[in-house]
Amino acid sequence: MPSDRQNGSLNGPAGSNTDPAGRQAPWGPAGPPSRAQLSDTLDRWLAGLLPPVAGVALVAVGSLGRREVVAHSDVDLVLLHTGHARIGEIAESVWYPIWDSPVGLDHAVRTVDEAVSVARSDVKAALGLLDARYVAGDRALADELAAAVRAAWRASPAGWLGELRELTEARWHTAGELAFLLEPDLKEARGGIRDAVTLRALAYAQLVDAPRGSVRDAYRLLLDARDALHRSADRPLDRLLLAEQDAVAAALNYADADALLHDVADAARTIAYATDTAWRQVDGLLSKRRRWPIRRRSAVARRPLADGVVEQNGEVVLARGIDPATDAVLPLRFAAAAAVANIPPARSSLERLATAAPPLPDVWPDNALQSLVALLGAGEPAIAVWEACDRHGLVEKWLPEWGRVRSLPQRNALHRYTVDRHLVAAAVAAAPLARRVARPDLLLVGALLHDIGKGLPGDHSEVGAEIAGGIAVRLGLSAEDADRLVRLVRYHLLLPDTATRRDLDDPATLEVVADAVGHDGVLLDVLHALTESDASATGPAAWSSWKAGLINDLVKRVHVLIGQGAPPTVRPRPAEVFAAASTLPAPGECSVAVHGDEVAVIGGEGVQQLLSRTSGICAIHRLDVYAADAGTFDGHPVVVVRAAPRFGRLPDPALLAADLRRAVAGSYDVAAALARREAEAREGADPVPPQISWLPDASTEATVLELRAEDRRGLLHDVTAALEESGASVRGARVSTFGSAVVDAFYLTGNDLPTEEIGKAVLAAASV
Repeated sequence: MPSDRQNGSLNGPAGSNTDPAGRQAPWGPAGPPSRAQLSDTLDRWLAGLLPPVAGVALVAVGSLGRREVVAHSDVDLVLLHTGHARIGEIAESVWYPIWDSPVGLDHAVRTVDEAVSVARSDVKAALGLLDARYVAGDRALADELAAAVRAAWRASPAGWLGELRELTEARWHTAGELAFLLEPDLKEARGGIRDAVTLRALAYAQLVDAPRGSVRDAYRLLLDARDALHRSADRPLDRLLLAEQDAVAAALNYADADALLHDVADAARTIAYATDTAWRQVDGLLSKRRRWPIRRRSAVARRPLADGVVEQNGEVVLARGIDPATDAVLPLRFAAAAAVANIPPARSSLERLATAAPPLPDVWPDNALQSLVALLGAGEPAIAVWEACDRHGLVEKWLPEWGRVRSLPQRNALHRYTVDRHLVAAAVAAAPLARRVARPDLLLVGALLHDIGKGLPGDHSEVGAEIAGGIAVRLGLSAEDADRLVRLVRYHLLLPDTATRRDLDDPATLEVVADAVGHDGVLLDVLHALTESDASATGPAAWSSWKAGLINDLVKRVHVLIGQGAPPTVRPRPAEVFAAASTLPAPGECSVAVHGDEVAVIGGEGVQQLLSRTSGICAIHRLDVYAADAGTFDGHPVVVVRAAPRFGRLPDPALLAADLRRAVAGSYDVAAALARREAEAREGADPVPPQISWLPDASTEATVLELRAEDRRGLLHDVTAALEESGASVRGARVSTFGSAVVDAFYLTGNDLPTEEIGKAVLAAASV
């Protein structure tokens, strides 16, 4: 439909508060009254642009047709006519004043027949025309257009449904799912404004009911957020950027951005669920129409799935004669059957269960817990079934604590989901791992509850463990299994934190893990599987082959400590790396060995200097160092680092070795090269102050300094150089990167370390 566009603002010149005609606009806070007032203002202005000519009408379509314009909306207009000879001249008299204003314009000039023809051939144009609304001129002509477009839309849904679905799914693929995005597109993402408009279009075709109740409330909230976003950004912006979230929250009277994102996510999930249900209803209706001539006298096929649960017409429904009021476990059994069969639950049955089923007893019967485990163990289909049950209020009847984490935002680049969806995704990721543990039920329930303490004051692991203890009693677990569940929640971060930040050769490291699992090998394996499923559900940056290898090594060592399993293959200590070498480097030179992710260097003037320069060269080659060991062999400094490429493949080993030799020889100014690259990378960025902690009990052989800082190229180089200058001796290092942050642990040896001076030196180096 559109032929020309011009972006602009309904607020007049940037920063002003005048309507397009230049009058002061007393629009109130973002919300329906403000949008209605904006629409009225535009209507009056546009009506004044159309000459009083018979057989011509100005019609608003799209957001103006729905009276949902916001501060920087375009206006979508159709100039209708009955074949007027001077229509070009009339059109110019309307379009030119709009083009001269700050208002963006989509426009077309059509007869009614032409507009209907366009609607039949272009689904996007049809969606706008369905909301056609009279603005000025011949009202009968405008009413004729609205009736004709809607009649054509209802008459042949088969002609446009396929294209509408393809467009919708393509948009979802591009924009993602609104509820789980850090910076969501309020309009285009799945569950956004565009989907609510699509629901209206399906209702115009009389294929589904018009949006109502919670769906209308959710739609209004997203419109309010978009309205406030346009005002705060002072431009046509539909993506809720981090930089704008606080301002939008304040404009809508939220306590903070987290509260705003919580409601935005929940609204998007309401619309997304309604959209899924609507498309399934459309599929079923069209299928019935196709089958009707042959099956109008045959009985509807019903396939039993569980006690009181059957499949009918591609949905899971309650069996005939079942009274939900007499069976408290029926909702869980119903959900488990739907997930295991991978068949969507019928909305009517969910509504009936939500209103009629009694609450579960204070201590669940065994079959209730079995149904919960079956639901979670179904894998990927469990997500949609859980979401459907949650949209109807069933999940909170099973787990009253769920309401607090539902749609709770994480606002963290590592996390791709809200807290509640992350928990369900972790349980789904745990399902295929259940085969490798002795207690798959504890694994699945632990995955579902491991972050249940988020959103409350304090350490979410400790808080969550207390909550899990109460839930364990409700689930009917034995005292031993309840203790195991509590430990799973309390220590769900222990393995990755220990493997990536602590020295696995130190007995103190292994004792910490063994004590956490109560020297219980069964629980250790479940915790191992939970760690993997938690990371998989968090996002791609939370799991990698090197992290998996470190955790596997740690778990094997702890199994040996508690008397189970064979000792793992131990990587050689730094002093042993070159033990088989026939020759050692000459003074002032070094030898380099690169094997996969391991870079070993021997030679140079001292261990500290060698560690600093080796880590610096790795950073220059875009390698992230995640472990480092240092020592001596036959009087020569030795450093072994393990590193992974930040992106792409490992660098050429020969080139890496050559640069290392130059750095050790002093012919490569590592510090200057890193400073240049860091200055380019951080231009305009605001650094986050680093923090240090001393961990006196983390090792039996060394004093551990833990640094938390913003990641940057050469950070490890600068910190190890500072340690060298302060006189500290580094035995090894463990480096962990979490998005833009790092947690580095340095094992320092020596008596009476000047911790205050060392701490100041490290903070100064990390703050560069």
